[in-house]
Amino acid sequence: MHQLRLISLSLVFMFGFTASATSADQTLPNQSWSQWRGPQRDGTLPGTALPDSLNEQNLKLRWELPLSPGYSGPIVTADRVFVTETVNEETEVVRALDRQTGKELWKQSWPGAISVPFFAKANGDWIRATPAFDGERLYVAGIRDVLVCLDAASGSILWRLDFVEQLKSSLPSFGFASSPLVTDEAVYVQAGGGFCKVNKLTGEVIWRVLEDGGGMFGSAFSSPCLAELDGVQQILVQTRTTLAGVDPESGQVFWEQKIPAFRGMNILTPSVVNNTVFTSSYGGRSFLFDITRNDGKWQVKELWSNAIQGYMSSPIILDGYIYLHLKNQRFTCLDLKTGKAVWTTAPYGKYWSMVTDGQKILALDQKGELLLIKASPKKFDLIDQRKVADDSWAYLAVSGKDLFIRDLKQLSVYQAE
Repeated sequence: MHQLRLISLSLVFMFGFTASATSADQTLPNQSWSQWRGPQRDGTLPGTALPDSLNEQNLKLRWELPLSPGYSGPIVTADRVFVTETVNEETEVVRALDRQTGKELWKQSWPGAISVPFFAKANGDWIRATPAFDGERLYVAGIRDVLVCLDAASGSILWRLDFVEQLKSSLPSFGFASSPLVTDEAVYVQAGGGFCKVNKLTGEVIWRVLEDGGGMFGSAFSSPCLAELDGVQQILVQTRTTLAGVDPESGQVFWEQKIPAFRGMNILTPSVVNNTVFTSSYGGRSFLFDITRNDGKWQVKELWSNAIQGYMSSPIILDGYIYLHLKNQRFTCLDLKTGKAVWTTAPYGKYWSMVTDGQKILALDQKGELLLIKASPKKFDLIDQRKVADDSWAYLAVSGKDLFIRDLKQLSVYQAE
């Protein structure tokens, strides 16, 4: 199966979560949605089959709950759903909901708002990053470059880290947009004008690397992920200008590669297949790099590049093909070996969040259309389509037979039959 090394490494960390938190969450690793892009942070759903169609018989609405605006994706456990919102453009709110009914179990809040630049106003002045859950604690990125650790059972604040205050970095112009990565011992975030390792129990900043100064051309968008390249465990980080591999213990930057982009719009999460890394940027290009070591020295080799431009949507990679939603709003399938597009669709919305069971892809379009697609390099094979929302920038979540869709005004929960 694809991405075996990444999956194996990710499962090590996922088992670490469940081993330390069995009393808080009995959900199996492949049934929980604990972080950005799911159990393995790559949109894959091991052990879960997507429905065969999206009609009301196969996918039934269970409950929905009105919310104030927010772009953070929901976090799902065995019995709870965690959501965020920005109320009256001034207060950030986190809610824990009963998974079966949507009933509020607790609510926590703090002041949090900024005014983003005029060209980003259409995307709002509200909370952006998807939280991360380790089985006991919820890590929430507030828009003003703060990281808040909450007790998942009660909602009480365990610690709060203000990066601007502690590191004297600039307030990020676009807000805290990169989603936290949590492991057994630490939380990793792109905040404070760099990439930081934070003690997950105390909120202490352990180290900061890849410093970019913050501000308009700092405050990275792309979310870090775990990887194993040439047999070495590392964290794959894409800043506003650079793709890099970082030692999770020491913060040593193993290797770096410049990634050109308009206004530093490196937004999507890069993908790892064996020892290669795929990425794509707004106003730049798409690349596949081979990452290896030779006599202890890291080498980055460009295997191919093309003029195709990704934007915010992170790709799905299956069986040697890249499925990618583009800056021009089209959806394309690229041959991983050559970079050649084997098919490309007509335009859709501005953004897709996607998950896959290895055979089908479920995509939530920014316009609120839910698309069920056969993963095939032969042609774009749309199995079914259904309107489920109005404005959907938050990443969809799948847990067991349940589908969680957060649009700008509410959370909707559907159940597959």
